Amino acid sequence: MTRAIYPGSFDPVTKGHLDIITRTSKIMTHLTVAVLDNPRKVATFTIEKRIEMLKLVTESYPNVEVEYFNGLLIDYALKKDTNIIVKGLRAISDFEFEFQMALVNQKLNPAIETLFMMTNSKYSYLSSSIVKEIAALGGDISSLVPEVLLDMIVTKFK
Repeated sequence: MTRAIYPGSFDPVTKGHLDIITRTSKIMTHLTVAVLDNPRKVATFTIEKRIEMLKLVTESYPNVEVEYFNGLLIDYALKKDTNIIVKGLRAISDFEFEFQMALVNQKLNPAIETLFMMTNSKYSYLSSSIVKEIAALGGDISSLVPEVLLDMIVTKFK
């Protein structure tokens, strides 16, 4: 069984996130989408709301589960009996940070492997921060987030 973890803050879930989830679910037997509180970011949506959003967009994927975790990712990976972490990359700037994190994780536990998945080019500009900024200014985010989440996200910024 090939198990992987796709960690992130998902605040909110974007079509870019869903692209990585969809593609990873096709190559892994089991994928855990792990929602975390990122201490470097101020969250707009609660953990519970982010989990709800992810469950809505992944309900048709039988091999995907959504969970919350805190603490070290490598400890969570051991708890989930996996040694594969999947990270989505949009640009070189993402790679620099994620490469550093992958090296730290490997130093802490050499059995942990990080797989980098390039985003689909149509989402290379997309981030949760951009979605929040556009929504806060009353812009149209319908092409940026999964349709099932649109009202939920727009309502948050009204």
